[in-house]
Amino acid sequence: MTRRRQQSGQKSPTSRRDGFVRIISGRWRGRKLPVHNVEGLRPTTDRVKETVFNWLAPDIPDARCLDLFTGSGSLSFEALSRGAELVTMLELDKKAAEQLEKNRQSLGADNAKVVQTDSLTHLKQPGTPYDVVFIDPPFRKDLLSDVISLLEQQQWLAPHAMIYIEAEKELGELPTPTNWHLHREKTAGQVCYRLFVREEA
Repeated sequence: MTRRRQQSGQKSPTSRRDGFVRIISGRWRGRKLPVHNVEGLRPTTDRVKETVFNWLAPDIPDARCLDLFTGSGSLSFEALSRGAELVTMLELDKKAAEQLEKNRQSLGADNAKVVQTDSLTHLKQPGTPYDVVFIDPPFRKDLLSDVISLLEQQQWLAPHAMIYIEAEKELGELPTPTNWHLHREKTAGQVCYRLFVREEA
């Protein structure tokens, strides 16, 4: 997914041109959605996205999903296309958030909500439990530890939530709670992506 400015949702191309993300399966299969080019934005590749949603295939239908540092919305719109009940997208960059809202409206995705906000600030308030959480923070900003702690402390996670984390491979092992169990893990270039299953503490 990827990096950009301080905390906007994705991560790193150098091209200044706006691009698009493609929905690869489900209700809107094949639809291309415009992406506002934010510095550091790097939408999750189709190859990685296909792998992730194969992992999550039994869990997405009727799930409540939270997408932190949403960026392009690639994961959010894929989840919606595959039958998620609700998706909340958090994105700091104003123009990126505006594009997410335009894409939401163009799809008629009334079960999605775009919130222009800092994800860490948002997570500090008491949460509503989500079944699936996507975490793809800006690289090399040292945000993951705080995000993981706040998800647990503020009760943002359902008892058996699935948590997807995309991060730079150099980080190594992540500071996850003992009740988060690693379900799947792969690398692609300099990115490591993992899926955790949460058990009630």
